[in-house]
Amino acid sequence: MNAPDFESKLCPPDLLSAQLAALPRPLVFTNGCFDILHRGHVTYLAQARALGASLLVALNTDASVRRQGKGEDRPVNSLEDRAAVIAALQSVSLVTWFDADTPLDLIVLTRPDVLVKGGDWALDRIVGAAEVRSFGGRVHSIPFSYQRSTTATLQRIRGER
Repeated sequence: MNAPDFESKLCPPDLLSAQLAALPRPLVFTNGCFDILHRGHVTYLAQARALGASLLVALNTDASVRRQGKGEDRPVNSLEDRAAVIAALQSVSLVTWFDADTPLDLIVLTRPDVLVKGGDWALDRIVGAAEVRSFGGRVHSIPFSYQRSTTATLQRIRGER
């Protein structure tokens, strides 16, 4: 049985430079946990992709998610599973990951034309914004179209809300 086509979008960070060379520009970069995928996530990713020709999504590793203090049971889904689900989305061109607390090193390495985060991020707080602007790129904070969150979903599952 052959691997699904979307698995070709999974790219370890050490192979990223070669894979990026094949992607059309402008390149859009975003990052996050994307733990339990919901309508807010897929809408956001489609809007991010619309800002360029290719979309690179960088996922926090499991250890990186745990350091964010989202809860002892987070992430719910492993990096391998989160990456596969994100890669299966039509709007996503390539998926990689990072173990640091921020994606700054990946942003500098990939030199995206557009850096994007969700509407809960003020432009002056987006990691890598200054670097992307320094090499002529743009930075966007996309307002939420749907008020959804993995944390709220987990609270409902647990009967906490």
